[in-house]
Amino acid sequence: MTYNDTFIRACRKQKTEHVPVWYMRQAGRYDPDYRKIKEKYSLLEICSQPELAAEVTMMPVKKLGVDAAILYSDIMNPVASIGVDFDIVKNIGPVIENPIRSAADVDKLKPIDIEGDLSHILETISILEKELDVPLITFAGAPFTIASYLIEGRPSKSYIRTKEMMYSEPQVWEKLMNKLGDMVIAYLRSHVRSGGKAFQLFDSWVGSLAPRDFEIYVLPTIQRIFAELSDLDVPKIYFPGVSSGELLPSLQSLQADVIGLDWRVSLTEGRRRLGGKFAVQGNLDPYLLTAPMDLLKERAKDLIDEGVLEPGYVFNLGHGLFPEASLDKLRELTEYIHEYSAGVLAGAGK
Repeated sequence: MTYNDTFIRACRKQKTEHVPVWYMRQAGRYDPDYRKIKEKYSLLEICSQPELAAEVTMMPVKKLGVDAAILYSDIMNPVASIGVDFDIVKNIGPVIENPIRSAADVDKLKPIDIEGDLSHILETISILEKELDVPLITFAGAPFTIASYLIEGRPSKSYIRTKEMMYSEPQVWEKLMNKLGDMVIAYLRSHVRSGGKAFQLFDSWVGSLAPRDFEIYVLPTIQRIFAELSDLDVPKIYFPGVSSGELLPSLQSLQADVIGLDWRVSLTEGRRRLGGKFAVQGNLDPYLLTAPMDLLKERAKDLIDEGVLEPGYVFNLGHGLFPEASLDKLRELTEYIHEYSAGVLAGAGK
């Protein structure tokens, strides 16, 4: 079995024969076979069955020809181990039975027990390491994004309770960030030990913060996570989520390899704001997948032309795939990215 390490090399700013591509939420409801599985099992039930979770993880690799797999899981999975009861509710998202609102609530959170509570996830990773011919990306939710669910009790647009704790009870907030940071560090380290070949820290909602607040209340924990995992010899990706372009200059101190960009900032401007220190990943607007194929290829071409101007580019979306996306269109887009970028890179001698 020939192993495709194009994604790993791009993350490390090394020479590649084509631009690697994977898609956030690439194992999801746009796939009819996945929808059939979801008729029988919930997301959390799939995650609890390693063979099934591995099968779902591999679906887009087989069907789309992407250059990396991403573990089928959910950012909320590890919080069950620290003492938080939650459910993933259809058309809502994570719902917390008893939201965290006080210092006492934070004090009740216990250290994560990965072997005791989350061994099924590690088993899934071990299966995938043997089965895949592309790298497996594992992931965790970043502390701010996890905290927003724990405090609000469900997805929010304003994050009013989260910001209230952040501003009004900074010591409680700091303790929560530290506990969630510890959880993430232990969780991601166990992933790499079990066979993960890269990891991504999803901070989906941190773009709701002003840069100053991000630097005061969130960045120290993100810095600590990447610093404490810096000994792991795998690519490390930070995705600061949607509307996060103004936060990019603050990330230059991170011991990460790749920064994911959303579609509101160009690759060139993103690299400039990041000081040229990282490979970049992104950043097609997911909803361009509703456009005619000619327009979709035109926009992909523009991204590739811009992305390969400097070493270290991974094609992705600026956010996750949505259920109405077309499997056939994604397959054709993936083929186009490979073929077009191979020609560009060959011509440039890169």
